[in-house]
Amino acid sequence: MADFKQLSRSVRGLTVLVTGAASGMGRATARVFAAEGANVAVTDYDGAGAQTVANAITASGGSARAWQFDVADAAAVTRVVNEVAQHFGGLDIVVNNAGISTVSAIDGDGYDALWDRGIAVLLTAQQRIIRAALPYLRKSKCPRIVNIASTEALGATALHSPYSAAKAGVTGLTRSLAVELGREGITVNCICPGPITTGMTDRISAEHKAIYAKRRTALNRYGDPEEVAHMTLSLCLPAASFLTGAVIPVDGGLMARNA
Repeated sequence: MADFKQLSRSVRGLTVLVTGAASGMGRATARVFAAEGANVAVTDYDGAGAQTVANAITASGGSARAWQFDVADAAAVTRVVNEVAQHFGGLDIVVNNAGISTVSAIDGDGYDALWDRGIAVLLTAQQRIIRAALPYLRKSKCPRIVNIASTEALGATALHSPYSAAKAGVTGLTRSLAVELGREGITVNCICPGPITTGMTDRISAEHKAIYAKRRTALNRYGDPEEVAHMTLSLCLPAASFLTGAVIPVDGGLMARNA
């Protein structure tokens, strides 16, 4: 019998870049990685919010720095990724989490503009960040990419076609890059969150959240951002070295439930 191979479950000392980290799942992801000893680049369009998260991490004894930028700005993507790697001495993990809501009827006024912005933020930005990070990931002992999509990529809701199309694109991007980059030991995985309590769902009343959760999810509740963050962390462990190209719903059983 072969000897038992001890694999590391620690991200201590690794550097992670999280987009959309000023709130919701991004903030939870930044805090979870920091609590495990990672260096965290807290990035967001909301610079003040990103700084608040970074301050909370450092106040707790963690390692973090905030960057403000628009993920749809190609030049800013390259600049920030390079600054992160220079500041922390490398880059090991990318978590593409930044997102926006895009709600419109297909024939609604301004649909084209909403489509363009949605694709830019939700899909194009992810490949740009990955491309900018690749030189650093190729030097890492534990290169990991996690793209955040949505159960909207697996099913669909009326009036969300720009969002659903972009998120479906993220799942395709993930699988393709997993195959392309696998030979270099870089893993690429995707998480599809379901109903999660975040700023994007604040507009939904508690009553309607409860009705929806009981009707659609197996666990009869909305998820917490931290529950998604811990799945993200698990995909980035050194021990997760044989997991790539996966599209994982974190949805309380929403996609499993048939009735």
